[in-house]
Amino acid sequence: MGHTLIEKIIMRGTGEADVRPGQIVTVGVDRVMIHDIFIPFVVDKFKEMGFTKVWDPDKVVLIYDHLVPTSAVEDVRHFKIGDAFVKEQGLAHFHRADGICHQLMPEMGYARPGQIVFGTDSHTTTYGCVGCFSSGIGYTEMAAILGTGEMWCRVPETIRIVIDGELPKGVYAKDVILTVIGDLRADGATYKALEFAGSCVDGMSISSRMTISNMSIECGAKCALFAADEKTAGYTGQPLEEIAWVRADDDADYERVIHYNAADFVPVVACPSQVDNIHPVSEKAGTKVDQVFLGSCTNGRLEDLAVAAEILKGKKIAPGLKLIVTPASRSIYREAIKAGYIEILAEAGGIITQPGCGLCCGRAGGILTDGETVVATNNRNFLGRMGTSGVNIYLSSPATAAATALTGVITAAV
Repeated sequence: MGHTLIEKIIMRGTGEADVRPGQIVTVGVDRVMIHDIFIPFVVDKFKEMGFTKVWDPDKVVLIYDHLVPTSAVEDVRHFKIGDAFVKEQGLAHFHRADGICHQLMPEMGYARPGQIVFGTDSHTTTYGCVGCFSSGIGYTEMAAILGTGEMWCRVPETIRIVIDGELPKGVYAKDVILTVIGDLRADGATYKALEFAGSCVDGMSISSRMTISNMSIECGAKCALFAADEKTAGYTGQPLEEIAWVRADDDADYERVIHYNAADFVPVVACPSQVDNIHPVSEKAGTKVDQVFLGSCTNGRLEDLAVAAEILKGKKIAPGLKLIVTPASRSIYREAIKAGYIEILAEAGGIITQPGCGLCCGRAGGILTDGETVVATNNRNFLGRMGTSGVNIYLSSPATAAATALTGVITAAV
């Protein structure tokens, strides 16, 4: 019997010739990511455990993104502790306001096909877009990895999701993953690996795959994986023959296989206040909106900005509505400027912010208050996520968000 993709990656990380779901194993870690919110807690726990040196300074990435720019005096403490740890440990991979951690990790080659990467954030599952087993952990686990270079995990069962065909016009990767989450429900893939395949998936860009792997945690997934292919090789700069093994065996054993016809997908929104509360945009059309947010580690990439710019070019957003645009990284921001997308979005009335997590995590840059409604392209719509608990958050694709910005009410792109 063959192996699923997650099993093959774990086998590489353990040196074992065979692993099966349910086994508890210790894996060697290829890279870790710590963001600014968690750095004080990681450092404290690291020292409490008696460690003085990280196992490999080259394998540690520290990223300031959630608290940039600072919105509370206490935020400065996180930066001071982080700066001191970088100097003390000789960490070479340190990013201050270069972009959102989950964009930078694959973009800068820190997360690569077949590797095992852990990060102090639940959306670390994003790096599965390039066939990397990546998952979020807490600060105690991170401190232990920093000292040892190892981490325990249970080999997950795998749900294979096969999507064949072509998506209809106006339907994007965000609509796909929201639909899948609505079908599986918030706990439907708890501690399981999701493995995406099919002709539709093969045709997706790495950016679209990022959107899907990013949001897979919203149904509880431990990781969300895409097999390595020519697009993966091109994105990561690796020869395809070196990463061709990063795919499931033909005779792999799955807990469950779910088939979708791409033509059946429609534009959808996740309605307040759960990510699995999914409805077609047509059912919610006409709902008044106060603000639209285009950005985050889910949909702040160049292709997302391009979709919005195409819809908004030469037009103005609805009177009284705020449109906030946050590119996911500095490089994306620069590329969007070169392509003219930033100018188009600004001319339409958009407020362009620096790359970062700000509004998505409710820290800075556009939080709302009771009774207000926002359509956003990020990954969570929980109570209090983007302001007070009285804010109504709808999650959508960039196309739906842009169309909504034009009309001031929830609108499907045509």
